[in-house]
Amino acid sequence: MVFMMKGINEYKQVDTSASVQTATPHQLIAMLYRGVLESLARAEGAMERKDIQARTQQINKALEIIGNLRGTLDQEKGGEVAQSLETFYAAATAQLLAANRDNDIERVQNLRKEFVDMAEAWSQIPVELHEMGAR
Repeated sequence: MVFMMKGINEYKQVDTSASVQTATPHQLIAMLYRGVLESLARAEGAMERKDIQARTQQINKALEIIGNLRGTLDQEKGGEVAQSLETFYAAATAQLLAANRDNDIERVQNLRKEFVDMAEAWSQIPVELHEMGAR
């Protein structure tokens, strides 16, 4: 069983790597949003189980992804939208750090809801606008 799980995990990594290599910039951002949502959900589960190590790992993973999202912002082309996203990502970072410090599941749940909204909004961008403003 352990061998099978290892194989499945390796397959997932190869599959994810292939997806990233062929994704458009718009799809990459959608993948990052999914990654944040997955990490936040796992952090919530860890908090419910009182698993401090898993909580910290998942929050750190979410923080890393949020850092990557911040790195995709183009302040010059994005104007007010990019500035709003920068503010949102900075606030999310601060909230996650506080949630980890205080073991505050409610903060994580609220952030997850906000990222669900962000991911939904991102998915609603018309296809003809996907490449506009891409780095």
